[in-house]
Amino acid sequence: MTGHKFVFVCGLHRSGTSILFKSLRDHPDVSGFHNTESPEDEGMHLQTVYRPSGAYGGAGKFGFHPEAHLTEESALVTDENRKKLFSEWSPYWDLSKRYLLEKSPPNIIRTRFLQAMFPDSYFIILLRHPLAVSYATRKWYRRYRVNWRRLAPIFEHWLVCHELFMADRPYLKNVMVVKYEQFVSEPNLWVNQLYNFLQLEPYPVQQKVLTGVNDKYFKKWQNDLNSFLPSFEAKSMITRFESRLRPFGYSIVDLDLCAPLDEEVHVAE
Repeated sequence: MTGHKFVFVCGLHRSGTSILFKSLRDHPDVSGFHNTESPEDEGMHLQTVYRPSGAYGGAGKFGFHPEAHLTEESALVTDENRKKLFSEWSPYWDLSKRYLLEKSPPNIIRTRFLQAMFPDSYFIILLRHPLAVSYATRKWYRRYRVNWRRLAPIFEHWLVCHELFMADRPYLKNVMVVKYEQFVSEPNLWVNQLYNFLQLEPYPVQQKVLTGVNDKYFKKWQNDLNSFLPSFEAKSMITRFESRLRPFGYSIVDLDLCAPLDEEVHVAE
């Protein structure tokens, strides 16, 4: 492990972390998992030290389980497990590269654990509007005929996971938060800001980054607000979640809002 810098991309399923991960992986000084046969080349499926998100219900659900939230106080933080995790990931990295990159959705609530396992790690947090994340997650469940889930619990899961991250954030040495909406609007700008954060030389984005992807989900939300049965859940979500969402610089009333995070995010009991 000596001589390497570990970089963890953190963000929920359907948050755009895959395209950001691939963009960062293209840098000649960075090695990230590739062609691993793991879904989206996610490291959580390539190790046996800790449980992946599927063990806690998967996308839109894992953050509700207290045991899924790992910190430096976890019994899993041992020298033996540190060596084991590195040895299980190493075959998928090019160890001639100094920067070793990993991306998995549960990272968002495991930053302190990963920092304890790999001290002085870098954490890149990607936030995407929770309506887009929630609709895309629900669509994923329908596509793969997994048990159907209502929108509100998936949306609340976004809040719970990001509130946990904000509570963990003061414990992190190296962390940078980027909003998906900013990244896709100016990918070269934001990726090179991330390279600067990592103390890497600039490098042009090689990936095709799509813009305007949130629009279809925002349209779906407006349709739900104006439809008879869906409007009951949508209006209830505004009442229950708008005040909790605002500190993250998003809104389900003003969909154009994309502001910086409020450092004093309240963590719901």
